Amino acid sequence: MASLAKAELDLLRAKIAAIEKRPVLADGAAEVAQRVGSEESHPALIDVLDLLVSPAGTLHEVFADEPRNGTAALGFTLGLARALVNSQRQAIIYLQLAGESQELGLPYGVGLKQSGIDPACLVIGRIGTVVELLWAMEEAIACRAVAGVITDITTHPKALDFTASRRLSLRAAASGTSVFLLRYGRNREASAAKLRWRVSPAPSGERQFDARAPGLPRFLIDIEKRRLGDKTQRTEGTSLLLDWTENGFVSIKPERHTQTSIERHASLPRPVPAALGYGLPKAS
Repeated sequence: MASLAKAELDLLRAKIAAIEKRPVLADGAAEVAQRVGSEESHPALIDVLDLLVSPAGTLHEVFADEPRNGTAALGFTLGLARALVNSQRQAIIYLQLAGESQELGLPYGVGLKQSGIDPACLVIGRIGTVVELLWAMEEAIACRAVAGVITDITTHPKALDFTASRRLSLRAAASGTSVFLLRYGRNREASAAKLRWRVSPAPSGERQFDARAPGLPRFLIDIEKRRLGDKTQRTEGTSLLLDWTENGFVSIKPERHTQTSIERHASLPRPVPAALGYGLPKAS
């Protein structure tokens, strides 16, 4: 019976991949296996990729080691949230502390549209205090028109403790609205999150017809925690290298990409005017 169910699932994946004209997830899982270890060491790699479309009503933690990696972490989080948007739940709520918003910045509308997210569906809130922020999250979670609530917070406030995360997790599960806590730093506090991701930016691949042009956005993902289903800790410690395409995330095998022979100049030691910066390679 289990083998029959797997065969039906593989057939369904193949049909979906043919429609979307992108690699089958199972093929991507085999590529990931070659990067992180043998399939015997990681027998649930297909299951790992399925986590990218995790059940609605899940509490996630998405960590970036430092703020400068926050763009990659937010891009990955928006990709997860986009997969939850449907005709009934069309909105994504993005919340910040007002005191941190100047440092964090805001999502870029044009970039959102290129990623398949309608900027009109993204509601941004800047909240005064952590207590008010937690209240706003709970109110947003209860809204049946919201697919996901993203809270971008750089500090580690005492109010956001295990009890608060447990409350958020229970509310998310009851309402069907997923919650994404976007955090920074290497410290990991106890929380009731079902999934914890560590996200880092990775060098993009080459364009097919222009090796000098930047490739698709690429993310290096580490699954630090998983508490979903019967195989609760089976995939912890697994790494994924993902490209973001118009159809969503696709796993990448790094060995397929060779270094180019294009001359690359070292970065400048200080900011310079655009005209001078453009002329430096010619003067060298």
